[in-house]
Amino acid sequence: MTLASLSALGIVTAAVVYILAFLAHVAEWAGLRGIGDDPADDAPDGVPDKVREAEVRAETWGRMGLYLTVIGAASQGVGVVCRGLAAHRLPWGNMYEFVTAALFFVVVAYLLLMTRRNVRWLGIGVTLLLAIGNGLAATVLYVGIAPLVPALHSVWFVVHIVAACLAAAALNVGAIASVLFLVKQRAERRAARTGTPLRGFLARVPDSRSIDNLAYRAHAFGFPIWTFTIAAGSIWAEYAWGRFWGWDPKETWSLVTWVVYAGYLHARATAGWRGTRAAVIAIIGIAAFWFNFVGVNLFISGLHSYAGI
Repeated sequence: MTLASLSALGIVTAAVVYILAFLAHVAEWAGLRGIGDDPADDAPDGVPDKVREAEVRAETWGRMGLYLTVIGAASQGVGVVCRGLAAHRLPWGNMYEFVTAALFFVVVAYLLLMTRRNVRWLGIGVTLLLAIGNGLAATVLYVGIAPLVPALHSVWFVVHIVAACLAAAALNVGAIASVLFLVKQRAERRAARTGTPLRGFLARVPDSRSIDNLAYRAHAFGFPIWTFTIAAGSIWAEYAWGRFWGWDPKETWSLVTWVVYAGYLHARATAGWRGTRAAVIAIIGIAAFWFNFVGVNLFISGLHSYAGI
């Protein structure tokens, strides 16, 4: 088996494993349906065997989802590294390589976060993103190995892409946390209105304020890196095309994405716009980010049209 074939197999395997991890997390959430944060409250005579068994099964599914995510990350890492070895260059020359590398940064960020605090509740969103992203990369975006176009032969290209992948990791984790914040906040408000305690997996997820804080920290970390990404891209543009900024579609959408995230941080820092409104802006931001990352390359002609498909 050639390195190119091993790389493709690694990405396909990762996509399949991430699907299984997502399903495991779905089973984890479903297994706690109807159970509150204190199982003893669900049974006046103590915790019955059925409740205890449901908790054990949910925990087993959750751990399985995490273990599968680790296996998927290892497989994706093999795919990305082997692609670079087969091409005798860094594996960032086209849209397929950009997406698989960026998603690898996302899963690594999630797993590193898991080593510091228990954020397994992010797993269902992270694995869904990884499954869809790698699946589309393997089936729609895949192209054979080819030499880099002349404009990509620059150290600033490397700096620019590494920064973009780091920003992708932080901003995607922040967006997933923002979605879960909206879900948790709605559940909390419904529980407060009806006077009933939270049930199911949402009862075990941190409170909405904690989720909001995590989302904010992820975005606060990712935004300066995204700013540096644009700056490094401008220096690269001067090296490759003789100008720092030319309103190329990619440059324009990078600026649009930057403005959205600047708006998010401003909204989050303003008391009246914290919570729901800031979370909505974060979701708009990640949509702009992925359109800039993928859509511009596929649907709009410009100097950054390196999709290869």
